[in-house]
Amino acid sequence: MSTQASNRSYGYPDNTQIPYYDGNLVPVGGNGTYYMPKNHDDGHHISSDDGLQTSNSRAQGFQAQYCTLDSSSANCVYPAHSSTSSQSQSGSPQSQQESHSDHAYGSSPSASCVTHVPSWTLKDLENVMLGPDSDIGSPDSSLLSGTALHENNWRELLGIKTGDLRQVIIACGKAVDENAWYMDALMSELRQMVSVSGEPMQRLGAYMLEGLIARLSFTGHALYKSLKCKEPVATSSELMSYMHLLYDICPFFKFGYMSANGAIAEAVKGENFIHIIDFQIAQGSQWMTMIQALASRPGRRPFLRITGIDDSNSAHARGGGLDIVGQRLHSIAQSCGLPFEFNPVPAASHEVMYEHLCIRPGEAIVVNFAYQLHHTPDESVGIENHRDRILRMVKSLSPRVVTLVEQEANTNTAPFFLRYLETLDYYTAMFEAIDVARPRDDKKRISAEQHCVARDIVNLVACEGAERIERHEPFGKWRARLAMAGFKPYPLSPVVNSTIKTLLDSYHSYYKLEEKDGVLYLGWKNRKLVVSSAWC
Repeated sequence: MSTQASNRSYGYPDNTQIPYYDGNLVPVGGNGTYYMPKNHDDGHHISSDDGLQTSNSRAQGFQAQYCTLDSSSANCVYPAHSSTSSQSQSGSPQSQQESHSDHAYGSSPSASCVTHVPSWTLKDLENVMLGPDSDIGSPDSSLLSGTALHENNWRELLGIKTGDLRQVIIACGKAVDENAWYMDALMSELRQMVSVSGEPMQRLGAYMLEGLIARLSFTGHALYKSLKCKEPVATSSELMSYMHLLYDICPFFKFGYMSANGAIAEAVKGENFIHIIDFQIAQGSQWMTMIQALASRPGRRPFLRITGIDDSNSAHARGGGLDIVGQRLHSIAQSCGLPFEFNPVPAASHEVMYEHLCIRPGEAIVVNFAYQLHHTPDESVGIENHRDRILRMVKSLSPRVVTLVEQEANTNTAPFFLRYLETLDYYTAMFEAIDVARPRDDKKRISAEQHCVARDIVNLVACEGAERIERHEPFGKWRARLAMAGFKPYPLSPVVNSTIKTLLDSYHSYYKLEEKDGVLYLGWKNRKLVVSSAWC
């Protein structure tokens, strides 16, 4: 553990958070009819949670890349014999934005962005698909009996209806999962159908395709790390941050923060010394209204301590370290006359130990896990199960309440293709929700999706093992983990539920709120997206 809790605190004076696609496409059709082997194996292998392996021949045969996200290489040209461990390099977001002003995969790519696609002859095709020594006409060769792929019938043979984008997205994921010989042709087809300024499925398809390409080129982790939700200075009136935009147009974050804060406020009624431990404080925005609410409490105002935990990856979004959060919250507390102290812990959640929390006798402790715990690795990632360890440590603090807000998805231990389908289903609902709130050609909306949503999609699709950070679990699994750690449900109050229902009235009618066994679910149409619960 290299990071240590800082001793610095803030006390109140009176002490009272285009595609890059390889040139080596295998064209299907043309003037000839191509017969393909039934069990072709070119040596490329992808496994699910044990990492990815590939042969050099496959890497050489699939070089092309999709330059959709701002983090893509400036020239987007990779050498023909690039190592499979090569990492993507960040380019200028502004220059990338300008060079892709049409924001569409289907538009004509610039010469600097796409590797040259050579003309293929039938002999070239035979060499790639069968090997240079193969005799395609040999009666001993393993061919698809009587099945020929023509330019016009390959979609039908693969069970894909022309123009059905969702089916093509699914078929691409299945082809990558099975390393199918028609994978390149499918991805080329998908490339022509998606656009980051199109309909929700077109936009999601663009990022799913980006994830597939990153998976095959082993650049998913670098791409995930390079995409940051950028936050301008709080006093800036010229720009709205990507996260603030999503916060304003979708109720996901407001729902989570309001439900958690309501449970916390109820649990600390009458307490004079309150200690909130936030495992991902980010900009600290969640606690601004809490500070104001505690300051307006009748009688003596309580003393509030907040321990803010966050790793260095969030420093870019904040424009600096956790001290910025402490100063911001201290300023608000001071203006309200609330005694306040901030304890920064610059560490990832799985690095946090008891000593970092600076627990004091007599404090009413509350712990907040808002959209964070799915980032903490569990037993499926390594020998140490930090997810359950953290919950047991928190239980040892005897907290008044623990709040958990998580996306309702099942992507933690699911094998690749099932995870791919879950990602498609979940983010279809999210992109539809965003679509009704902002115009499709809105550049801020495009940037928000690229930096704050696409990065998660790429990580889910492209990464395995320790590199896959996005590891959601359905609420049933969270409930089991919390129960094993000794927690019991703490039902959310009717007042909180009523407040959230009022909040949703200002959004689209497709948003649905469901209460079940003291737990709140926020969904879009029939898809549950976020679940909020409290425990003690």
